[in-house]
Amino acid sequence: MPMDSQEIARLIKARFPDAEVAIKDLAGDGDHYAAHVISKEFTGKSRVQQHKMVYEALQGRMGDVLHALALTTAAPKD
Repeated sequence: MPMDSQEIARLIKARFPDAEVAIKDLAGDGDHYAAHVISKEFTGKSRVQQHKMVYEALQGRMGDVLHALALTTAAPKD
């Protein structure tokens, strides 16, 4: 069962309320997305740590209902 891009964004925003989230459906199949997430909570974290935080926000859906997620993360540049 495919996962809706709005659901992905909702889960990420629930974990990172300050986040700027952009989701793009890469294949039109609801299984392959790209996500760009910017959050203050990523400050001082390595890229691996940031990605792990986002995957945890998806509550186990990664690899199950969500097949592929090309992820880019960053802390705000203010």
